[in-house]
Amino acid sequence: MIVIPPDFSQRLVRGEKPVLLVSVDATDPSASGNAIAALNQLSAQALRHDLKGPLAQLQQQAPPFELRIHRRYNPEGLSRYNIVPGLIGTILTMTMVMLTSLAMTRERERGTMENLLATPVRPAEVMVGKILPYVVVGYVQLGVILGAAWLLFEVPMEGSFALLMAMIGLFMLANLAVGFTFSTLARNQLQAMQMTFFFFLPSMLLSGFMFPFRGMPQWAQYLGEVLPLTHFLRIVRGILLKGNEATQVLPELWPMLLFLLVAGAVALKRYRQTLD
Repeated sequence: MIVIPPDFSQRLVRGEKPVLLVSVDATDPSASGNAIAALNQLSAQALRHDLKGPLAQLQQQAPPFELRIHRRYNPEGLSRYNIVPGLIGTILTMTMVMLTSLAMTRERERGTMENLLATPVRPAEVMVGKILPYVVVGYVQLGVILGAAWLLFEVPMEGSFALLMAMIGLFMLANLAVGFTFSTLARNQLQAMQMTFFFFLPSMLLSGFMFPFRGMPQWAQYLGEVLPLTHFLRIVRGILLKGNEATQVLPELWPMLLFLLVAGAVALKRYRQTLD
């Protein structure tokens, strides 16, 4: 956000070097740092062809106005404020998908799946029974990560803790549904492991965790918008660093819900085919 004072042009002509206020979202220091550097370079050349006379000579020595930059939400530009919340999503993505896919595939390899299929349980009941224990495991992992984030890395907690827990629970369900789908496709644990990494690596590379999201090619951004980790990173960083409320996370919530519904429907359909 750029704030231009009402007397900017008048003070500029007088050579008083007016001030422009630039408020930058610094939750991602690498992205904001590149933008600030480009803005500083632009300020030195912006009015080169417009100012005449003594002002033009002064501009060759220094810009005719001052950029006063406020780094919002991360004033010191600390990278750990961006990396540690991102680790919550990446660790949960890898573990949730892998645990579910390996658990179901292991039962098929050991022959216990036949006993499960002989029971009168429905596919949805089996899916819920397999997913819920790993939700508890995920929250245990989350407790360790958040404890390290607050005690060791001093990451702030500006928003609602209850809202954060709810969003993390939804994110875990989306990844567990993917793992359940992989378990219906894989014939052994090695295949399940390979499928897990085929999902985890694009999630890590295209979600904005490793690289600034808007700096990626357009096709990569389209793929990244499909992945739940992309939207979860925006949610968790917004709650932890900005203090976002429920209304502010809604634009990133519905893509995760849609992904959960699609992944769950595919998993149930594949499991019904296994029953047949």
